[in-house]
Amino acid sequence: MFRLYLVLVLMVEVIALATLTFIIHDTPILLSFLAVPLTLTVFLAARRRLDGPARGLRRLSPERIIGYRPQVTEDTSPERISRSIVERTVEIRRTLRESPSEVQIEMCALGYRACANDMITLTHLTNEQLRNAPGLRRFKLRQARKRAIEALSATREAIPPDALRATRQEQQ
Repeated sequence: MFRLYLVLVLMVEVIALATLTFIIHDTPILLSFLAVPLTLTVFLAARRRLDGPARGLRRLSPERIIGYRPQVTEDTSPERISRSIVERTVEIRRTLRESPSEVQIEMCALGYRACANDMITLTHLTNEQLRNAPGLRRFKLRQARKRAIEALSATREAIPPDALRATRQEQQ
C-alpha cells in the first residue's frame, strides 16, 4: 500500500511540475524537479518512522515466538546457548513472581518449552565438543551446561504444576 501511495504522489507531482513549466516558461526545470527526490525522502522517512517497534509488536503472537528458531551456525557456541537459556529463564521466573494472568502463565510455559528444546541442542553441541576439547575448554563447556540445567530446573519449580500440561490450543 505504501508503494501505491508513493507512486501516486510522485506521478501527480511530476504532472503538476510539467504543467507548471509548460504554463510558466521562466520556471527553471532543474529547481522544479528537485521536489521529486525531496518527496521521496519524506515518504521514506515517514515509512521508517511508522514501521517502528510498535508495528512489530502488533504482529507478534505466541506461535511466532515459539516458532522462532535462530539458525545454528558454526559460531553458535554452547556458552552462547547457555547464556540465552539462563536469560530467558530469569525473565520467566520474574514474570511468574509478579502474580501473572492466565495468559502470561501460558506464555511462560511456552517459553519454558522453548528453553527445554534449546537445552537439547546445548547438550548435543556440548557432547560433540567435549570429545576433542582440551582441559580448560572441557571445564567451560561443563560449566555452561550446568548453569543452563540449574536455571531450567529453577524455572520448572516456579511454573504452576498444571501450566505445563497441554495448552488450550493443543487440546483442540
